[in-house]
Amino acid sequence: MLNKLLLLAWVVLLPSYSYSESIAPYFGNTPNAAANGHTWDMGVVLPAPPGLSINGVLYNYTIQKNTEDSVTVNVQNENATGAGYIFRETDEWKPGSLGGTEINKVIGVGSVHRSLWGDGSIDVQGNGSVTDANVIYTYTVDPCYDPQFDPNCPGYKVPVPVMPEPDYAEVDVSTIYDATQEEYSELKEACKEGDTSAECKALLEEKEEEDEDKKKKDEEEEEKDRKMRLEDSLAEADNSALFAEALAAAQILEQVNAATNVTSYYNRTIPGGTYSESVVLVDKQLPENRRGLRNGLAQQLLHNKMIESQYNR
Repeated sequence: MLNKLLLLAWVVLLPSYSYSESIAPYFGNTPNAAANGHTWDMGVVLPAPPGLSINGVLYNYTIQKNTEDSVTVNVQNENATGAGYIFRETDEWKPGSLGGTEINKVIGVGSVHRSLWGDGSIDVQGNGSVTDANVIYTYTVDPCYDPQFDPNCPGYKVPVPVMPEPDYAEVDVSTIYDATQEEYSELKEACKEGDTSAECKALLEEKEEEDEDKKKKDEEEEEKDRKMRLEDSLAEADNSALFAEALAAAQILEQVNAATNVTSYYNRTIPGGTYSESVVLVDKQLPENRRGLRNGLAQQLLHNKMIESQYNR
């Protein structure tokens, strides 16, 4: 009966979505929260994903009471962020109701994030008790609750690697270009303003060639550094995407395993074990069908007549 209620609740409570397959919300249900007693910790009952919201609560139990007694049963969850309850359903068993009666309920709660659900309990007030209690929560998980979960999530930001800042205090000043080096001092003294001698021209050409070579070398080093920085950035982005995909697959597998291990639709037995054959034949000898015999004989005669007619021609 509880499985039927669970399936019905999924159909009623499931919203419609139009996300891509990689980030589509998925649905599930918890095991019986009251399996180990009439109080439970929601942090233990609910699975791990942060984007989980509870859609509904399904419960059933059997009331044990005397017919003349009045008993009140509350199935409830505390408000984790304030006073009171985030969920509370009350059943009043008035005098005249019979002990041993089972109750089944499916309560929709919209879509309430897991962070609001505090500890749950079944509270019995009056001269009575509850047995065979089952409390199950149906939920939806939105993978894009954290936009960084997948590059297709709205609001996703491409990770930017942190580049180290250079420490200029550690720069060796001896490696900085000094215009007073010997070769440039020699050029300055040899080539006075307006000097057009062959020696001065040779020094100027040599200086220009050295400057050009140094410029090309600096450009090559800068291009090499730029490519290395780009490769590092792409590697960081690829690692983030692979991590997000692996995390998504692990979470989905965890939910599938939890659902199949807890709520099995195949482990069922037939009450009583076997069903014996109940059909009994009163008369083993079936009577002949005389009308069928007449029809068969008439058809045979007609067939013979048709065959003979072709030879008469």
